[in-house]
Amino acid sequence: MAFPSFFEQVPALCLRDPLAALLGAAEDGGLEYRYADAVKWAGHSCPTVAGAWLMTRTALRHLYGDEMPQRGGIRVELRDAQAAGTTGVVGGVIGLITGAAGEGGFKGLAGRQVRCGLLSYGVALPAELRFSRLDSGAAVHLDYHPAAVPPDPALPSLMQKVVAGQAAPEEMAEFARLWQDRVRRILIDHADDPELVRIRP
Repeated sequence: MAFPSFFEQVPALCLRDPLAALLGAAEDGGLEYRYADAVKWAGHSCPTVAGAWLMTRTALRHLYGDEMPQRGGIRVELRDAQAAGTTGVVGGVIGLITGAAGEGGFKGLAGRQVRCGLLSYGVALPAELRFSRLDSGAAVHLDYHPAAVPPDPALPSLMQKVVAGQAAPEEMAEFARLWQDRVRRILIDHADDPELVRIRP
């Protein structure tokens, strides 16, 4: 499986999952997620998947600082309905990394390590997302503004041809290259850009 080379340049997200430790799935519960894992879950790499990755990264840094984030110890709430636009994709990527799940998530062991009910949609929020620690109640609100990293000027017209099934093979290749170049700029060049992922006061 050959991914774009820049995927390996995106820093991994490392968390400790007590459930993984309890059941022997990972030594000490340590889990590492790469951007490629999010791509495998979504089936594609795009500004939405990249934004979900960066918002999770930003939230974990804000909530845990130098501590190891605890997977399964985070509640995630999204302002929009799951079926609205790309909201479901955003929630899915975040759930993959944080362990937060909706009604179909893990029900726990004797009331411990519960994951269901930690991912909610359609919540009245002043921002796009809220991440909250279950242990301390500390929370952070985030907004994602992909317009801060605009696409190449040639991309919209190429996309129209691709979607219409009118693109030549070389145009399809150029479309894919420019598409992933924007994702690269989001994840590498603008990963810490406060205009891209905004933390609400």
